[in-house]
Amino acid sequence: MQSPDWSLVQYRAGDSEKTAVGVLIDGNLVEGPPETGGLTLLEVLRRWDTIAPELRNWTPSASATIADARLAPPLTYPGKVLCAGANYWDHIAEMGIERPGALGEPFFFLKPPTTTVTGPGDPVPLPAYPGARVDWEAELAVVIGRPGRNLTPDQALDHVAGYLAANDISARDRLKSALPVAEPFTFDWLGHKGQDGFCPLGPGLVPSWQVPDPQNLRIRLSVNGVVKQDSSTAQMMVPILEVVAAASRLTRLEAGDVILTGTPAGCGIPRGEFLAAGDEVVVEIERIGRLHNTVVATAVTS
Repeated sequence: MQSPDWSLVQYRAGDSEKTAVGVLIDGNLVEGPPETGGLTLLEVLRRWDTIAPELRNWTPSASATIADARLAPPLTYPGKVLCAGANYWDHIAEMGIERPGALGEPFFFLKPPTTTVTGPGDPVPLPAYPGARVDWEAELAVVIGRPGRNLTPDQALDHVAGYLAANDISARDRLKSALPVAEPFTFDWLGHKGQDGFCPLGPGLVPSWQVPDPQNLRIRLSVNGVVKQDSSTAQMMVPILEVVAAASRLTRLEAGDVILTGTPAGCGIPRGEFLAAGDEVVVEIERIGRLHNTVVATAVTS
């Protein structure tokens, strides 16, 4: 897969827990441009209109490699993580859903940012209760750089700073409550999508100008080296610009907000396959990069 020219990352050096902004290029972590010094990536995005023009004319230096550094989550933390559901033609086909004759608005759910967002190399914790059926969902994530409300599709991409790889981890056993208060209140979106560690992002933010056509990117996910998802963002039912516009009609988009745009075919649930402790999960998106996480067990609560 074609790698990005470079991406903006957050890292921690040595024993420090403080994050700084760097650049990932050809697998090497190097110093970022002067404009990002002393800032978090969220702060960079809040100044995107000023900093982006400088980044366009900046070239990373391989001689500025940062020693003893480890990647952190790329954003700590977005104000909102909005997720578009059921947005790939091949995914709804594998779920046995007939292709609709007309499309309405995309639907969204939320993930709590400070507890679900993790980064490259971070563990994906299995829920601490017996019988959890935890699934994977490779997704292209859009990161907002310019605030906006009630955007038109033509305006939407002007508000996008760049893109990340994401894994929308999902507890399928919690999609519907076993003991709902009443039939209309069956769905449990927080339990299904919002448990701790359920939103790995990374490895870094690829600026939008490095991705000429975000609707034509190969997207792939493997578990323990076995490819489970292998598709293209061309399979999206509602394209990115319309997803962003639709989200902006529901809520004001702010700098640093993340929008997950749906997952293609290859999820575990249609085949009855789910993640287990020790599994190695890798999301790869053309021009965006490679996101690797390991699934870990957590203590079962009584």
